[in-house]
Amino acid sequence: MIGQVDLRHVDEEILQGLLSVAVNDAAPGEVMPPVAGPPGWTTKRQEAFLAWHRARRPGLAGPLHECTFAIINDGRIVGSARLASHYSHDVLETGMWLAQSERGRGIGTATLRKLLDEAASAGARAVIAETTANNPAALAALRHNDARLTTHQDSTHVHAQLALDETQPPPSASPNP
Repeated sequence: MIGQVDLRHVDEEILQGLLSVAVNDAAPGEVMPPVAGPPGWTTKRQEAFLAWHRARRPGLAGPLHECTFAIINDGRIVGSARLASHYSHDVLETGMWLAQSERGRGIGTATLRKLLDEAASAGARAVIAETTANNPAALAALRHNDARLTTHQDSTHVHAQLALDETQPPPSASPNP
Protein backbone atom coordinates (compact mmCIF):
# COMPACT_ATOMS: atom_id res chain seq x y z
CA MET A 1 0.00 0.00 0.00
CA ILE A 2 1.23 3.48 -0.79
CA GLY A 3 1.54 6.29 1.67
CA GLN A 4 1.33 10.02 1.07
CA VAL A 5 2.62 10.89 -2.42
CA ASP A 6 3.97 14.40 -3.03
CA LEU A 7 5.95 16.22 -5.70
CA ARG A 8 8.87 18.50 -4.89
CA HIS A 9 10.78 20.74 -7.26
CA VAL A 10 14.32 19.48 -7.70
CA ASP A 11 16.72 21.72 -5.78
CA GLU A 12 20.34 20.69 -5.14
CA GLU A 13 19.60 18.73 -1.97
CA ILE A 14 16.71 16.83 -3.58
CA LEU A 15 18.84 16.25 -6.69
CA GLN A 16 21.54 14.46 -4.70
CA GLY A 17 18.90 12.19 -3.16
CA LEU A 18 17.32 11.58 -6.56
CA LEU A 19 20.70 10.57 -8.01
CA SER A 20 21.22 8.15 -5.12
CA VAL A 21 17.85 6.51 -5.77
CA ALA A 22 18.55 6.29 -9.50
CA VAL A 23 22.02 4.76 -9.04
CA ASN A 24 20.87 2.28 -6.39
CA ASP A 25 17.48 1.29 -7.75
CA ALA A 26 17.08 2.05 -11.48
CA ALA A 27 18.84 1.46 -14.77
CA PRO A 28 20.25 4.55 -16.52
CA GLY A 29 18.13 3.99 -19.64
CA GLU A 30 14.97 4.10 -17.53
CA VAL A 31 15.68 7.49 -15.99
CA MET A 32 17.62 9.66 -18.46
CA PRO A 33 18.53 10.18 -22.10
CA PRO A 34 21.31 7.93 -23.45
CA VAL A 35 24.94 8.76 -22.68
CA ALA A 36 27.75 7.18 -24.70
CA GLY A 37 30.10 4.86 -22.89
CA PRO A 38 30.12 1.56 -21.03
CA PRO A 39 26.90 0.37 -19.39
CA GLY A 40 25.94 1.23 -15.84
CA TRP A 41 26.13 4.31 -13.68
CA THR A 42 29.51 5.65 -14.75
CA THR A 43 30.79 8.98 -13.43
CA LYS A 44 30.04 10.53 -16.84
CA ARG A 45 26.46 9.23 -16.74
CA GLN A 46 25.93 10.49 -13.17
CA GLU A 47 27.22 13.94 -14.16
CA ALA A 48 24.88 13.94 -17.17
CA PHE A 49 21.95 13.02 -14.89
CA LEU A 50 22.75 15.95 -12.59
CA ALA A 51 23.20 18.36 -15.51
CA TRP A 52 19.92 17.28 -17.10
CA HIS A 53 17.94 18.10 -13.94
CA ARG A 54 19.84 21.32 -13.22
CA ALA A 55 19.08 22.58 -16.74
CA ARG A 56 15.35 22.22 -16.01
CA ARG A 57 15.32 24.22 -12.75
CA PRO A 58 14.01 27.40 -14.42
CA GLY A 59 10.78 25.46 -15.04
CA LEU A 60 8.15 25.81 -17.72
CA ALA A 61 8.97 29.51 -18.22
CA GLY A 62 12.68 28.72 -18.66
CA PRO A 63 14.53 28.14 -21.92
CA LEU A 64 13.80 24.38 -21.99
CA HIS A 65 10.09 24.84 -21.07
CA GLU A 66 10.35 21.87 -18.74
CA CYS A 67 10.40 21.20 -15.01
CA THR A 68 11.27 18.14 -12.98
CA PHE A 69 9.97 16.97 -9.64
CA ALA A 70 11.10 14.38 -7.15
CA ILE A 71 8.36 11.90 -6.33
CA ILE A 72 8.14 11.61 -2.56
CA ASN A 73 6.33 8.70 -0.89
CA ASP A 74 6.02 8.90 2.89
CA GLY A 75 8.93 11.33 3.04
CA ARG A 76 11.28 9.27 0.84
CA ILE A 77 12.40 10.06 -2.71
CA VAL A 78 11.20 7.21 -4.93
CA GLY A 79 11.50 8.62 -8.46
CA SER A 80 11.14 11.61 -10.73
CA ALA A 81 8.41 13.18 -12.83
CA ARG A 82 8.39 15.99 -15.36
CA LEU A 83 6.15 18.40 -17.21
CA ALA A 84 7.17 20.00 -20.49
CA SER A 85 5.63 22.53 -22.85
CA HIS A 86 6.81 21.45 -26.29
CA TYR A 87 3.72 21.97 -28.43
CA SER A 88 1.70 24.78 -26.92
CA HIS A 89 1.25 26.48 -23.56
CA ASP A 90 -2.05 24.76 -22.90
CA VAL A 91 -0.81 21.22 -23.65
CA LEU A 92 1.93 19.80 -21.42
CA GLU A 93 3.78 16.54 -21.87
CA THR A 94 4.55 14.35 -18.87
CA GLY A 95 6.72 11.41 -18.00
CA MET A 96 8.05 9.70 -14.88
CA TRP A 97 10.22 6.94 -13.54
CA LEU A 98 10.10 5.06 -10.26
CA ALA A 99 12.75 3.12 -8.38
CA GLN A 100 12.42 -0.57 -9.22
CA SER A 101 11.58 -1.45 -5.61
CA GLU A 102 8.69 1.04 -5.58
CA ARG A 103 6.91 -0.11 -8.74
CA GLY A 104 3.54 -1.84 -8.78
CA ARG A 105 2.20 -0.17 -5.64
CA GLY A 106 0.06 2.61 -7.13
CA ILE A 107 2.63 5.38 -6.73
CA GLY A 108 2.61 6.10 -10.48
CA THR A 109 -1.16 6.53 -10.51
CA ALA A 110 -1.06 8.90 -7.53
CA THR A 111 1.88 10.80 -9.04
CA LEU A 112 0.08 11.29 -12.33
CA ARG A 113 -2.88 12.79 -10.45
CA LYS A 114 -0.49 15.24 -8.75
CA LEU A 115 1.10 16.09 -12.12
CA LEU A 116 -2.34 16.82 -13.57
CA ASP A 117 -2.98 19.21 -10.68
CA GLU A 118 0.38 20.91 -11.35
CA ALA A 119 -0.46 21.19 -15.05
CA ALA A 120 -3.86 22.71 -14.32
CA SER A 121 -2.23 25.21 -11.95
CA ALA A 122 0.15 26.16 -14.77
CA GLY A 123 -2.84 26.92 -17.01
CA ALA A 124 -2.78 23.78 -19.16
CA ARG A 125 -5.98 22.34 -20.58
CA ALA A 126 -4.51 18.93 -21.41
CA VAL A 127 -1.58 16.67 -20.67
CA ILE A 128 -0.11 14.12 -23.05
CA ALA A 129 2.16 11.14 -22.43
CA GLU A 130 3.91 8.60 -24.61
CA THR A 131 4.47 4.98 -23.65
CA THR A 132 4.43 1.52 -25.16
CA ALA A 133 1.85 -1.24 -25.21
CA ASN A 134 4.25 -3.43 -23.20
CA ASN A 135 4.32 -1.03 -20.22
CA PRO A 136 1.31 -2.21 -18.18
CA ALA A 137 2.13 -0.02 -15.17
CA ALA A 138 2.12 3.17 -17.23
CA LEU A 139 -1.05 2.13 -19.04
CA ALA A 140 -2.78 1.38 -15.72
CA ALA A 141 -1.80 4.77 -14.27
CA LEU A 142 -3.05 6.50 -17.41
CA ARG A 143 -6.34 4.57 -17.44
CA HIS A 144 -6.93 5.26 -13.73
CA ASN A 145 -6.59 8.97 -14.52
CA ASP A 146 -9.08 8.78 -17.43
CA ALA A 147 -6.58 9.08 -20.27
CA ARG A 148 -7.72 8.65 -23.85
CA LEU A 149 -5.27 6.09 -25.27
CA THR A 150 -4.42 5.72 -28.95
CA THR A 151 -2.35 2.77 -30.14
CA HIS A 152 -0.83 2.83 -33.58
CA GLN A 153 -1.53 -0.37 -35.55
CA ASP A 154 1.98 -0.66 -36.95
CA SER A 155 3.85 -0.28 -33.63
CA THR A 156 3.63 -0.70 -29.89
CA HIS A 157 3.62 3.10 -29.39
CA VAL A 158 0.74 4.41 -27.26
CA HIS A 159 -0.23 8.09 -27.12
CA ALA A 160 -2.22 9.23 -24.08
CA GLN A 161 -4.22 12.41 -23.75
CA LEU A 162 -5.69 13.63 -20.48
CA ALA A 163 -8.17 16.52 -20.51
CA LEU A 164 -7.96 18.94 -17.59
CA ASP A 165 -10.98 21.04 -18.53
CA GLU A 166 -13.92 18.62 -18.60
CA THR A 167 -16.16 21.11 -20.45
CA GLN A 168 -14.01 21.15 -23.59
CA PRO A 169 -12.28 18.44 -25.60
CA PRO A 170 -8.48 18.49 -25.25
CA PRO A 171 -6.68 20.54 -27.89
CA SER A 172 -4.67 18.80 -30.56
CA ALA A 173 -1.10 18.16 -29.42
CA SER A 174 0.59 17.63 -32.73
CA PRO A 175 4.24 18.69 -32.91
CA ASN A 176 3.56 19.97 -36.44
CA PRO A 177 1.33 23.03 -36.08
